[in-house]
Amino acid sequence: MKIVNSSGKRKTAIARATLSEGKGRIRINKKPIEIIEPELVRLKMSEPLEFAGSVLPTVDIDVNVHGGGIFGQAGAVRTAIARGLVEWTNDTGLRDALTQYDRSLLVNDTRYKLPKQFGGRGARKRRQKSYR
Repeated sequence: MKIVNSSGKRKTAIARATLSEGKGRIRINKKPIEIIEPELVRLKMSEPLEFAGSVLPTVDIDVNVHGGGIFGQAGAVRTAIARGLVEWTNDTGLRDALTQYDRSLLVNDTRYKLPKQFGGRGARKRRQKSYR
């Protein structure tokens, strides 16, 4: 039986996807992707599935994701699924189509929130100086 493991990251969220032979079931943290709310997050997670239409009925995808918020997790899940599908099919055409649509489907987005610094309320903002 063929099994492919892949992963994706976004901000502090980490997703690990396992692709195996099956009937086309897709689960995120043991929940079917069809019942994930809000709808915008579900649509973001299912973007790479639109490119691999012929492969989907023969593959089960199980994704475990933790850390971050809902949109960070959605970004990590879509990267993990896209990488897994490319590795499963070994199709350069699929890889090129995904890259042309959105590069972050195959490449982790390295941006993250800067940590708070001393002397201010956030990463960049400082307390105002008094000149009198």
